[in-house]
Amino acid sequence: MTSVRKALVIGGGVAGPAAAMALQKAGIEAVVHEAYATPADDVGVFLTVATNGIDALRTIGADKDVVAAGFPTPKITLRNSAGKNLGGTNTGARLPDGTTSHTVRRADLYRILQNEAVGRGIRIEGGKRLVRAEQTADGVRAVFEDGTEATGDIIIGADGIDSTVRKIIDPKAPAPHYTGLINLGGYTDGVPVDTESCSYSMMFGKRAFFGYAVLPSREVWWYASLPHHNEPKKGELDATDGPGWQRKLISFFEHDSGPAVDLIKATRNPENLRATPTRSVPNLPTWHNDRMVVIGDAAHAPTPTSGQGASLSIEDAVVLAQCLRDLPTSKEAFATFERLRRPRVEAIIKVAGSINNNKAPGAVGAAIRDAFMPIVMKLTANSKFMMSQYDYHIEWDEVVKAA
Repeated sequence: MTSVRKALVIGGGVAGPAAAMALQKAGIEAVVHEAYATPADDVGVFLTVATNGIDALRTIGADKDVVAAGFPTPKITLRNSAGKNLGGTNTGARLPDGTTSHTVRRADLYRILQNEAVGRGIRIEGGKRLVRAEQTADGVRAVFEDGTEATGDIIIGADGIDSTVRKIIDPKAPAPHYTGLINLGGYTDGVPVDTESCSYSMMFGKRAFFGYAVLPSREVWWYASLPHHNEPKKGELDATDGPGWQRKLISFFEHDSGPAVDLIKATRNPENLRATPTRSVPNLPTWHNDRMVVIGDAAHAPTPTSGQGASLSIEDAVVLAQCLRDLPTSKEAFATFERLRRPRVEAIIKVAGSINNNKAPGAVGAAIRDAFMPIVMKLTANSKFMMSQYDYHIEWDEVVKAA
């Protein structure tokens, strides 16, 4: 039986509300402290919740509204800049009822999970940006930017890739790794594309990478990864407005085949286009101390290429709740959580990193990629390892043993 009665969850994105709901199911009180005072409706663009993530949400009864808000995207086709088919792969397995991976707007996913948590009586406090935290004689104390404080038995850092909790646990923790790419995305209506509904098409362009998914309505959600050698300084990317990014994107893809330029030109509300750097947290040395732990992107952020960021965060939330439920101290629970999760997440991050290296390889690298990728895709696309990403299932009633 656990000694933990109350958890302070820092972060209200994906991992935070999911952790709070899983902890509630485990009999532990949780309060979510979110840095932003109001919902960030413009956060990110869209993401994939893979079948393993949907399955983890089902463990805590929080999957239905997420699936309803998105659309199925079970497979991806890859092409080069001339339109040559380089192969395809699945984005997930099929759950017993036939559900496949779904694509959903990031802001919708945040809203749904927060609303689900609140509907279960879980408190989410906005405007609570963490500035300090410490272990006390019998628990933890968190101090927020607005001058308020909170106390509990443990702190769970679900505060994303720029995690404050991570730095408190280990002031020497390495900074997130910049991949040399920046991302943008948008939404387009009325442009015909030669791609079936509910699937992704991705292109290794001559100068950049472009991908898009087609809804049943034939609306298109697209994104682009552009090479940007040095990590952007704060405010650097924001110095270019939406129409400016639209023009830059067109110049990057104007010599490629496919619909990229037409989709970019017809983007809805181009003034909202915004670039963000692509970063990851691949090998964080320290995940926890005795009473604080990081989960999700705060502990192990993959690049968007993995299609697993949100799903791994949800898995973390459920597994951590199990560990805290079944082990007597937070120290034992956190050590066991890390043992159960680190090998899986770091293997997925490593594969995603290798794909990122192919997004802007140069002319020689692109020729080698185009020659060998069809062979590699046939051998590995739906291999045992790749499918093991999606077959991951959490047995809630299974008792967790200490590390």
